[in-house]
Amino acid sequence: MEDESLNAWAARRAQRRPKPGERRATPLGEDSTHGAHVDPAAPRGIQEWDGHQWIPAGVAKDFPAAADETGKDTAPRAERVPLPAFSKLPPATEPWRPTEPWHRP
Repeated sequence: MEDESLNAWAARRAQRRPKPGERRATPLGEDSTHGAHVDPAAPRGIQEWDGHQWIPAGVAKDFPAAADETGKDTAPRAERVPLPAFSKLPPATEPWRPTEPWHRP
């Protein structure tokens, strides 16, 4: 395993981090770990990245309203996160076969 330089790591990390002023919506309620598809009618908290942390910026009544507030820069955010490199799958192994002929009694 090769170690990458600290400068290369910092550049890669800075590319993935949110830009100051970027917004995101988080579900409000008892179980806020669910995705948007679970309860789209639930209220959403709008958070804004200030360069160091996510700070509260407002509240939206449901997911579509929150998407209107935060969805303007969805494509540029998605382009910053690189997709994993996929390669060919390893060759399939041969099925196991007994070394001696075996017959059911």
